[in-house]
Amino acid sequence: MELPPKPSRVRRWSRRGVKILVGLVAFWLLVAYLVAPFFWTHYEHHPAMMDAPRVSLTAQGIPGDPLNVGLIGTKEELVRSMAAAGWDGADPVTLRTSLEIAGSVLRDRPYLDAPVSPLFVFGRKQDLAFEKPAGDSAKRRHHVRFWESTELGRDGAPLWIGAVTFDRSVGLSHRTGQITHHIAPDVDAERDALVAGLRERGRLREVFQVTGVGATLFGRNGGGDPYYTDGELTVGVLVAPGGEDDAPATLDNPPVIRLKEQLWSAVKPMLESIQADDEDAP
Repeated sequence: MELPPKPSRVRRWSRRGVKILVGLVAFWLLVAYLVAPFFWTHYEHHPAMMDAPRVSLTAQGIPGDPLNVGLIGTKEELVRSMAAAGWDGADPVTLRTSLEIAGSVLRDRPYLDAPVSPLFVFGRKQDLAFEKPAGDSAKRRHHVRFWESTELGRDGAPLWIGAVTFDRSVGLSHRTGQITHHIAPDVDAERDALVAGLRERGRLREVFQVTGVGATLFGRNGGGDPYYTDGELTVGVLVAPGGEDDAPATLDNPPVIRLKEQLWSAVKPMLESIQADDEDAP
């Protein structure tokens, strides 16, 4: 009786290679999605944020912009601080303001208080919105939405959790086909710039970070725009009206989070390169 031919050495090594590859992928998935997030989650400076929402939602329930900033203080302190840092309050969305922002975009004329579309957190649209122009029209602008939460506040003051992004252009939503602003992908840059502006104006007395949406390489907002983030949510404690603090206390992140920041710094140039290639593509 003839014995079946033995598999060739190449075939055996191929099968072994596939098994090793599958094992490595499984290990990577385990580390990336189960182990690392456990160690990269931290709320030591403000435990109440552990139950905070991570992203805003569109009216259709689609995940919108990630929540990446929070300010603790009264409404008066927030409005005064944002104005001091050069931010204008956004007009409500009405027929008049909708026509005015359309005219601003089409004719390249300023509209400092242009409205922003509603996004939802805690089951309601933003309580306050601010913007800062970055060109001759409302086409390009920095903007932030805030939602008030007494439950997430501290020492009797509410926390205003927010999503700050940069509108780089106007076009059609990748998801709904409606006319909308398209955001720049580096949402961390907007978060850091907003906090830096408040710090420079002496409007903060303490700054720290907690885990937000989590490290995200290829996120998509409600309009289908790509974004990436280290996943941290920066919280600032506002000074009282009439006060200033030239040197706010900055609370350190835990060592494991600082390690994550180093890893993110190594990955971020690759993401910037990918985005640049996408923008240059015809």
